[in-house]
Amino acid sequence: MLLDSASLYFRAYFGVPESMKSPDGVPVNAVRGLLDFITRLVQDHRPDQLVACMDADWRPQWRVDLIPSYKTHRVAPEGEPGEEEVPDTLAPQVPIIEQVLDALGIARVGVPGYEADDVIGTLATRADGPVQIVTGDRDLFQLVDDGRCVQVLYPLKGVGSPQVTTDELLREKYGVTGAQYADLAVLRGDPSDGLPGVKGIGEKTATQLIADFGDLAAIRAAATDPRAKLTPARRKNLIEAGAYLDVAPAVVRVATDVPLPAFDPALPAEPLDPMALEELATRWGLGTSLTRLLETLARTPA
Repeated sequence: MLLDSASLYFRAYFGVPESMKSPDGVPVNAVRGLLDFITRLVQDHRPDQLVACMDADWRPQWRVDLIPSYKTHRVAPEGEPGEEEVPDTLAPQVPIIEQVLDALGIARVGVPGYEADDVIGTLATRADGPVQIVTGDRDLFQLVDDGRCVQVLYPLKGVGSPQVTTDELLREKYGVTGAQYADLAVLRGDPSDGLPGVKGIGEKTATQLIADFGDLAAIRAAATDPRAKLTPARRKNLIEAGAYLDVAPAVVRVATDVPLPAFDPALPAEPLDPMALEELATRWGLGTSLTRLLETLARTPA
């Protein structure tokens, strides 16, 4: 099981009231919410390995070099250059989350120059068994692969009722498979990531083009082939978007060759550092959220 950690702790932050505070009044709603999420995921899915994938770089320069507008609107107006805009009461909770995961012994992996998506892509590609990716980010649908048993658990009301995303479901919902999803995303664009897409091509048109021609390369070839069945406007828009289409696939597709550090993905039955965990639990008032997780981990078969 691979966790898109930022996706989950943002969801926890907005889903758990800020009245959830430490003994000295500091909000810990994201920390406790994430612990509750992990408890529910382990209870429901019983993974034997679990990795919390982190954004060591939420907006890698190599992606910005290709498309300068990439995630521009999410850059904090103040603070360090390139820093992500994060709610004031969430930012201080991220180091606490990291410390708690480390003390528990839950693998936490981030790699400089890469997003969590890239870590997930690399681990999912290397895995020799079934993989479940937990994320609220549809971009990771591109990793779905029924043949290799790679699924995305996409939270709907919460992690307890996720959409289990398979190739079959993607075909029903979007008209594409996981392997075609990145091409769909390139064509339609994504304002939330600063990706303009191709003028005049939304999700339905992108799906139709992929159904007609197979993939992005074939669609681009059709745009320059006068015999291909494309409307003049669509042909014109695809050709004019050539510079964008040259670079967008590298930005949208997750990396699958990230140089990962050594780590142990095994789900721990007991804390790696009990003393540190006890100090964190007392300092931040982690209460029943931590207790329930520890009880769940202790009951999980090795």
